[in-house]
This record gives sequence, C-alpha cells and structure tokens, in this order.
Amino acid sequence: MMKWHGYGRCKSRLSKAIGKTNAANIQKTMTEHTVLVAKSLAEKGLIDISLAISGIGFNKSRRWSNQLGIKNFNLQGRGSLGEKMKRQILIHKKSNFKTQIKNTIIIGTDLPSLCHVDLLSTINKLKENDLIIGPANDGGYWLIAFSERLLIKNLYIPFINIKWSQEDVLKRTINNFSSTALKYDFLKRKTDIDTIWDIENRE
Repeated sequence: MMKWHGYGRCKSRLSKAIGKTNAANIQKTMTEHTVLVAKSLAEKGLIDISLAISGIGFNKSRRWSNQLGIKNFNLQGRGSLGEKMKRQILIHKKSNFKTQIKNTIIIGTDLPSLCHVDLLSTINKLKENDLIIGPANDGGYWLIAFSERLLIKNLYIPFINIKWSQEDVLKRTINNFSSTALKYDFLKRKTDIDTIWDIENRE
C-alpha cells in the first residue's frame, strides 16, 4: 500500500515539522526501501509483488510501477483503509485464481526498519496461523497477513467495527478473532513514521 510522494500530498503531520519538501523526500525514500526489501524475496521466488497506489491516476501509476521495477499494480480506490485493503485482496483473489496464490501479505511504506527477515518470518508463521500482525507503536499495525483459510471464508473478520487512524485499531482487530477458531500471531513491534516524534523515537 503506497502513496505518491508529491509535494504537499503526503505526510501532512510530518510536513508541519520539517516542511513539505523534506516530508515528500522521506516518503519517497521509505517507499523505495520497502520495494527493495520485497524485491529481495521476489527475486528468490518466495513472493509475488503487487503495488496498491493512491495519489495519482492509472497512467502515472503505471509509469511509477515500471520505474520501481514492479509489473503488477492497482489503484487503491476510495474508502477507508479497511475498504482499500479488502478491495486489493478481492482483486488478487480474482486475478490469481488460476495461479492459486494462497496467502496475502499487506505492508505499508512508512517503515524504514523493515527488512527481509520480517517478511520471511511472516511467511513461516502463516504455515500455522490464519492472521499475522506487525503491531505499530501508534496502536495500529505495520503489516497484516492472511492465510488461504482466512481468505476463503472469513475475509471480513479482521475489518469489522474498526475505526481507522484510532489508537485501538490493533485491539479491535484482535477482538474480532476472539470468538472464532482462527489462529493469529505477531511480529516485532515497530514504529510507523507519521510525525517528527516517530523519527526521533523510532526503534
């Protein structure tokens, strides 16, 4: 999930502290870092990558995707973060029906500490769990991953009754699983970069 790093069009809270140009440059750097980490696994045949882009139209998204060396991309579309994630999952379920892609990992592009070990750990944990979450220090998450079992029958469970951008997103997500037989596990807690405080206090 990635947003175009245009001047004044990303990282609004961060830009108030360091300026719109600097905020855009940080967003660009974090996005490119995220793509490089993912590509390191894709080159080994461990994952396939698809970009979900917002902030620009289809043609510009295609050019940007090509510049990053990624073949597959989609627009995020309208709605809340939950609606955008569900849309991407449904798009890939439909387009990958014949290739039988089983699991789906969704990550944002606000995490300079992301590394290939995080994704490898997610892949391994999905062998025995239905949901994997990378908790963020702001109460949300920096990664969410779904097993084939979850996607087949229970896609909407992680997104029910979530008020996005609130401090209890992670808590509500886990509560959605409390009455089911589905299994979940966690990755290491990390800090998404949204404010100057996040930069100064990131792990």
